[in-house]
Amino acid sequence: MTGLTHFDREGQAHMVDVAGKPATHRVAVARGRIEMLPATLDLIQSGTARKGDVLGIARIAGIQGAKKTSDLVPLCHPLALTRVAVEFSTGAQPPHVECTATVETVGPTGVEMEALAAVQVALLTVYDMCKAVDRGMRITDVRVVEKHGGKSGSFVQS
Repeated sequence: MTGLTHFDREGQAHMVDVAGKPATHRVAVARGRIEMLPATLDLIQSGTARKGDVLGIARIAGIQGAKKTSDLVPLCHPLALTRVAVEFSTGAQPPHVECTATVETVGPTGVEMEALAAVQVALLTVYDMCKAVDRGMRITDVRVVEKHGGKSGSFVQS
């Protein structure tokens, strides 16, 4: 394993210089879930939450999160994203909403951070919209599950 790239020789934090790297098509997929009470999941699925369409609003929030990643993560490069897709699925054991974000760009650095930010912001939005009925919701298992492009090639986690 090589050294951490966000530190210079003196150990000071810095933004990595990507000027000499070629622009390539890059894709990252991140996934996470929010666990909740069965009644909360029923509320989300029925579309009757007091604040509106929980997953529709969370989808837009996730897209915004991907676009604002460099504002939130200090050493992250601002990127011209070519695609952000945020999808949801639900499950009953335990009751949960799973979020998958796919982010793409053509550029000199990857989009893993943008995919992770999209998932986190989408799930935080679900929490925000449902906290009045379920303060015990738990965001868990947020991770990069797939990455393609760039010098390091592809990464796929099951």
